[in-house]
Amino acid sequence: MDRGIVLVGLNHRTAPVGLRECVAFPNGRLESALVRLVELPGVAEGAILSTCNRVEVVACGSDPEAIGGRLPGFLAREHGLAAEVVAPHLYTHRDREAVRHLFRVAASLDSMVVGEPQILGQLKEQYALAAAAGAAGRVLHRCFHRAFSVAKRVRTETAVAARAVSVGSAAVELARQIFDRLGDKTALLIGAGTIGELTARQLLAQGVGTLFVVNRTFERAIDLARELGGLPVPFERLGRSLPLADLVIGAASGEGPLLSAAAVGEAMRERRRRPMFLIDLAVPRAFEPRINGLDGVYLYDIDDLEAVVADNRGARAAEAAKAEAIVDAAVDTFWRWFAGLDVVPTIVALRERAEDIRQREIARHLRALGPLDARQREALEHLTSAIVNKLLHAPVSTLRRHQGDAGEGCYIEAARRLFRIGDDADDAGED
Repeated sequence: MDRGIVLVGLNHRTAPVGLRECVAFPNGRLESALVRLVELPGVAEGAILSTCNRVEVVACGSDPEAIGGRLPGFLAREHGLAAEVVAPHLYTHRDREAVRHLFRVAASLDSMVVGEPQILGQLKEQYALAAAAGAAGRVLHRCFHRAFSVAKRVRTETAVAARAVSVGSAAVELARQIFDRLGDKTALLIGAGTIGELTARQLLAQGVGTLFVVNRTFERAIDLARELGGLPVPFERLGRSLPLADLVIGAASGEGPLLSAAAVGEAMRERRRRPMFLIDLAVPRAFEPRINGLDGVYLYDIDDLEAVVADNRGARAAEAAKAEAIVDAAVDTFWRWFAGLDVVPTIVALRERAEDIRQREIARHLRALGPLDARQREALEHLTSAIVNKLLHAPVSTLRRHQGDAGEGCYIEAARRLFRIGDDADDAGED
């Protein structure tokens, strides 16, 4: 096979967030980078996936070994970084392993939170940019669309995304158990740090109605509330906002608890005992443990949520095995097609070679035989065509049977040598 697929990248497992930020492609820069990607020697097609947790470059073309050597430098140059800064954090996948990796990414089997749905949407958007820029062609078109199909099958045929495997998703899972619906509920986020923000985003993704954001630095509360579509609340007005909250997320801590049992009890009286769900993500804890003894109040701390996550990881393991089987089968199917891109031209060239010889031999013998009537000429055509087809049946069948095998290239090379495909020498020895 004279072409290959190469994927080079880094992700949350191989690189710290600071480096991932440095090599990310923000909106507006991806299109021009794609143009430069396909200008690299040997690269016929290319695409770039850039998210908060990964940056990956996939390319297809001749001499995949050389392409794999060029892509790290491309990634470094695009961001004005020294190659030695980026190189230690990169991984490289070639051919079948590159395809398998892309399929696993699409199916969210390689994500920080296995089963999260956002990665598929990002993959579709960035593939569409590659296609629009003319960077993705026949091979990557089929590869990405097969990846989308795999992701859909994993989501519909397995329960890999059904159980929470992060603290934030575990909190949302528990909230859904306590409340019949979230659309008419109000959430109050105390603290604008990363873990609180992620949990709030998960709640919003599940349709929670209103979000209040409280932070000691009010400007940060304003920024995050604007980003999430919520309402900022000054820290000193926390007590006044508490009765409005159905869900309270504690993601900040201090020298003592931010919420006391007395404060929550007062809020519950104003709420007329309507249930309140509190998630304490802080260490030290932000909420007094005694709060859990109040009627209608459900308090979970970080240890409770970690226990839920641990239970669910075990349940997901069996589903992940099913998902990996779907991926492996899809890789086999794609690779047979990809390998066929070399087999088919060889078969076509083989038939053309045989037909050319057949036509020249008929013409030469007709000159010796003299004029033949239509019936005789038809019989001659039929006879010689049948001989050619029978002779080609075995080599063509062998090429097709070994299409996609590890040794497929040997069969292609043997066929080209034995039948002198691409050989410009004359056919004097064929008499």
